Amino acid sequence: MPIPEFIVDIRKKIGHDLLWLPGVTGLVVDDAQRVLLVRRADDLRWTLVTGCLDPGEQPAVGIMREILEETGVAARAERVLAVDVTSQHTHPNGDETVFLDVGFVCTPTGGSARVNDDESVDVGWFPIAELPTLPERHEKYVRRYLDGIETTWFAEA
Repeated sequence: MPIPEFIVDIRKKIGHDLLWLPGVTGLVVDDAQRVLLVRRADDLRWTLVTGCLDPGEQPAVGIMREILEETGVAARAERVLAVDVTSQHTHPNGDETVFLDVGFVCTPTGGSARVNDDESVDVGWFPIAELPTLPERHEKYVRRYLDGIETTWFAEA
């Protein structure tokens, strides 16, 4: 997966030390109640669309960009679903990261689902009741959507 140039520049200064990054996640649901998923190239897990924001980029703009870049689907961010912090992750090259993640409910507005970059090996629409196993945080986002909870989730402790 390509590492954004601004992160490459920061890593030259801090090495593999822990880096706090802004991230976004999109729960893209169509009119047929299907969810758009990507199968990641790095670990072959099915996930919601995720990504890192560029410096100064608005989160809603960032998730719409990530969805289009990764899947070929144009989407509109409808509302904030959750604000969360990921667990610390050690990448294969030794880099340490934690993401402050803003999760959005999104609606597709055009395009066709396909692998559109090298971050995924597969892309597809799945009936919301028949999703493959997702990361725990993503399953939590789907459950909140299914439960009809429209208030933004965030941890209080």
